[in-house]
Amino acid sequence: MSQRLISELPAQTAVDQVFLATHKQLRPNRHGQLYLQVELADKSGAITGRLWNASEADYGGFADGDFVRVEGHTQLYSGAMQIIISAIERADPGTVDEREFRVLSPADIGRLEAEARRLLAGLRPPLDGLVAEILDDRSLMARFARSPAGVKHHHAYAGGLLDHVVNLMRLADAVAPFYPALDRDLLLVGVLVHDIGKIDELESEKGFSYTDRGQLLGHVLLGLEIVEAKIRGIESRLGRPFDAETATRVKHMIASHHGAYEFGAPKLPMTLEALALHHLDHLDAKMAGAIQLLSNEASMDGGWTQYQAGLGRKFFRGRAP
Repeated sequence: MSQRLISELPAQTAVDQVFLATHKQLRPNRHGQLYLQVELADKSGAITGRLWNASEADYGGFADGDFVRVEGHTQLYSGAMQIIISAIERADPGTVDEREFRVLSPADIGRLEAEARRLLAGLRPPLDGLVAEILDDRSLMARFARSPAGVKHHHAYAGGLLDHVVNLMRLADAVAPFYPALDRDLLLVGVLVHDIGKIDELESEKGFSYTDRGQLLGHVLLGLEIVEAKIRGIESRLGRPFDAETATRVKHMIASHHGAYEFGAPKLPMTLEALALHHLDHLDAKMAGAIQLLSNEASMDGGWTQYQAGLGRKFFRGRAP
């Protein structure tokens, strides 16, 4: 059977291939009949699959994080593509080419980690101590390196969080010299920690979905918890307080990086570093999402992508000469 990327699937076409299954649910419809809903993923993104008239046996036939073989057909519904499933079963992992589901290789992850350490080298105290407390935590960094930056939108792949953060560090390092009043060291630390709560917000062991803590608290509050714990650890080890203003400035960047109350920011950016972080973060997220869409979507209509319901627009890639 042929393996096509999710982004290449046109509407009203037969499907018979392997996906990574995540976030499965058995739900009743308005008539009380059960149907199975599951997120199906590959390295290009995710698509919702639905099996009508499903049973407990269908639901129990695979687990989140399993590779599954799916038969069915695609359907465009309310501007979004979905797969209407006729059959779904667990696939033998030994028959699956995991490169179809991995954007970054282990070597890519290693290079990103090394670049992050290089960009964060030589920071002034006490920022250097906070960075060391984070980078030296092997368990935390292992989760950081495998976590996505999102479930469906930007950098939604294993290692996506690290990829996003390192690219933001590059941007911050390049932009800071143009604004002498901007504190480069503080901005780089803000970049490192602004999304650190996603290691607890998102499940990254078996596919990508939101944890209970993630849904109840969100990555901003979880990130503040992590940074506070690291600061307390430094104080305990050194036997003296961490500089209070530095701690507050770092936490403010976490609290304000979404930039607006309607986007989930508990505070608006009120320092130069917080303002720069917000705009760089927004730029990288939007550009990464659009670039992935333009590079992966094979079905173009006169040079245009399909309508993207979540973005409220199509994108123009251009017509071939």
